[in-house]
Amino acid sequence: MSIKKEQFKHVSYLWDEVKAAELAGDEVALLIYRSNLLGADLRLTNYGGGNTSCKAMAKDPLTGKETEIMWVKGSGGDIGTLKKSGLAALYVDRLHSLQKIYRGITHEDEMVELFNHCIYDLASKAPSIDTPLHGFLPFKHIDHLHPDAAIAIAAAKDGKRITHELFGGTIGWVEWQKPGFDLGLKLKQCLDENPGIRGIMLGSHGLFTWGDTAYESYINTLEVVERCAEYLDENIGKGRPVFGGEKITSLPPADRLKQAAALAPVLRGFCSSQVRMIGHFTDDERVLQFINSNDLGRLAPLGTSCPDHFLRTKISPLVLDLQPNADLSDLNALKGRLQPAFEAYRKMYADYYEACKHPDSPAMRDANPVVILYPGVGMFTFAKEKQTARVAAEFYINAINVMRGAEAVSEYTALPRQEAFNIEYWLLEEAKLQRMPKPKSLTGRVALITGSAGGIGKAIAKKFAEEGACVILNDINTERLDGALEEFRKLFGKDTAAATILNVTDAASAVEAFEKAALAFGGVDILVNNAGISISKSIAEHSLEEWDKLYDILVKGQFIISKAGVEIMRKQGFGGDIINIVSKNAVVAGPNNPGYGSAKAAQAHLSRLLAAELGADKIRVNAVNPDAVIADSNIWAGGWAEGRAKAYGVKVEELPAYYAKRTLLNEIILPEDIANACYAYVSGLLNKSTGNALNVDGGVAMAFMR
Repeated sequence: MSIKKEQFKHVSYLWDEVKAAELAGDEVALLIYRSNLLGADLRLTNYGGGNTSCKAMAKDPLTGKETEIMWVKGSGGDIGTLKKSGLAALYVDRLHSLQKIYRGITHEDEMVELFNHCIYDLASKAPSIDTPLHGFLPFKHIDHLHPDAAIAIAAAKDGKRITHELFGGTIGWVEWQKPGFDLGLKLKQCLDENPGIRGIMLGSHGLFTWGDTAYESYINTLEVVERCAEYLDENIGKGRPVFGGEKITSLPPADRLKQAAALAPVLRGFCSSQVRMIGHFTDDERVLQFINSNDLGRLAPLGTSCPDHFLRTKISPLVLDLQPNADLSDLNALKGRLQPAFEAYRKMYADYYEACKHPDSPAMRDANPVVILYPGVGMFTFAKEKQTARVAAEFYINAINVMRGAEAVSEYTALPRQEAFNIEYWLLEEAKLQRMPKPKSLTGRVALITGSAGGIGKAIAKKFAEEGACVILNDINTERLDGALEEFRKLFGKDTAAATILNVTDAASAVEAFEKAALAFGGVDILVNNAGISISKSIAEHSLEEWDKLYDILVKGQFIISKAGVEIMRKQGFGGDIINIVSKNAVVAGPNNPGYGSAKAAQAHLSRLLAAELGADKIRVNAVNPDAVIADSNIWAGGWAEGRAKAYGVKVEELPAYYAKRTLLNEIILPEDIANACYAYVSGLLNKSTGNALNVDGGVAMAFMR
């Protein structure tokens, strides 16, 4: 079979001959290039899934002789973003010599530690469990991927027969087996018994393909996956409707998002019964086709087949028994209806653990679902970080694709429960989990900071993001907001920040912003009322319009945003933090400041009132009182700087030094100082403190609170 690049319809042909020619002679560079191309197409493999390798000659630093070295993707990582530092480099002859001391499949986990004795490049990544799967095959370049189209055949009841007929015997078959040393030997045995094959299908797992050059391996992989996809395409919907046809009809798109936003914080609360979780929502058409189908009730409990899918999505999803247009407004009734479903899921998971555990199995992990399906609306996924939650959704869509394909050509089969458990609670997987970095202090938390496209607000958002939080950036200025979001994505990646236009004086705008927060991350834990303006005028010069504007933004805005934030925190049911950025002016009577100063005083007292009211909900309400924060702040626009300079008899450019000199510490106050104060409230050290005000003004005696 030979396919021209123009004929690929189900995979992306991305090979650039000019780029490849620049890398000619460097097999490792070509391996990385090939890996990145394969990883760029999610139809070929999912994030973090699969691995690639090459074998080439290199000089042994001990003997000076040329020796064969294998470079293979190391433990963890993603081939789409693979760099040389993510590869493990091993002596091929040493790896082969491990066969002499291999004690059999019941002892194969001990072989992983012995891989370290085969390492060629001491700076390379730790070898993964899949190392022998590449090492015992003789080919120079090898791809092991998890394409949905191939797994659909691999997970079909009669996948072995289909594979043989589809490829005329040129693709071998190895039955499902947990990855490891023994599976590597099984691959070699399959090749020895079927010389001349171009690849091997792993039952319920994935695909191995190869070539003598990086390009030959790449094109071989594309051709095999393309043929699998073509075969599925020819058969999907041919014998019977996809997934047995539609049972229910989806809500219109806008209604789906509205319903999902209303429900997400409630689900997040249930899923966070042990560890605070971050949510993700999708109403992808592939998801809707599955969750609206007649076959949902039969297929969803089976779980997934590919180990990579299973590890990310858990044993099976939770399917909600809610009508798409169900009334979600009665919070107590909604929680009462969902509670039994979550209790039943947790019991199912505990029973699964008890039935399958081994004497040395790690303790049972969080029994809450990762994937939650809401027929007619969409899919929610929950994990400790946003990226993990998003990737879990991608993996479950992969699983849906696999089920669709397998059902079209045969009958879908999932991993047996015991095999699934052996993967999930594999001691090597547990060791990998234990090696993961300790979560940051705000991991699992979501913060909405008003006016966070610049100045104090952006500094607070950055501080929270640095400490692991997800943040909702917002502003009334689209250009300013777009710039802030771009900056955050460069600093923290695409999963840390979301953005929304927000007018704090508009209740509808506030509701929309919190709905976007719920859809992006599942809810909100930390609310910082920071947006504001400043007008410095004497009472004679102060207009009524200016007075109303100050009170609308500072007081009414704080009220509107807090009201919307409290609603979402109550849905989650695990408390939260509201921090109000007030001012030294809330307690100090200065000149030319009747509107701004009195509005700030109202903000301060509203903080105290809410602290008193919300304590029973475990929602802490505290304030920060800055003074003279000039850097990158909108507060100095619109004549405020001129007004304050006039009030104090100094020039505008002299204001920073003037403010510093009048403080006890003689310090200029920066946005980062306010951010640090906010972090102190939410870091976990002050979880039993509410109704407080923290001065960050360099020390102004008149502003002392007591």
